[in-house]
Amino acid sequence: MRYTFTTMASPVGELKLVANGSRLAAILWENDKPNRVRLGPMDEAPDNPILLRTVQQLQEYFAGTRNRFDLELIFFAGTDFQKKVWQALLTIPFGETRSYSQIAEQIGNPSAVRAVGAANGKNPISIVAPCHRVIGASGKLTGFAGGLEAKERLLTLEGCEWSGAGRTGDLF
Repeated sequence: MRYTFTTMASPVGELKLVANGSRLAAILWENDKPNRVRLGPMDEAPDNPILLRTVQQLQEYFAGTRNRFDLELIFFAGTDFQKKVWQALLTIPFGETRSYSQIAEQIGNPSAVRAVGAANGKNPISIVAPCHRVIGASGKLTGFAGGLEAKERLLTLEGCEWSGAGRTGDLF
């Protein structure tokens, strides 16, 4: 499976956008852990139509004029459980947050809170599949592949409320 990519500057750092054919496969962070999302060989292709649409829609999102993405996605690598979590992320409305336990309930596995947290951390399509909207049940910010500062900026952009009392590793 061959991938194409382009990069874009954003208010949360440089993003690497990755496509597989006509579908968006990943949005990676500037300082992403190398093995967080495993990809095959890639060629730079800034003229790929899905990558151009992704750049446009992300620019609109960061400008505050877009609150929904309209892109074809492919969650290419992941377990069935991870893919359920990633699909659940797509149901979280703009400007709202969910806890890890709420996502576990939504996918029908209420005892899998920690596994939901792990799957959330492996989400390959950051921002578009809004893993940043998942916070601790206490309302505090929890881990995020792009860093907690980026998570805070994205939530602020969307007008989300969370406990500003601090950041925590608490998932419950």
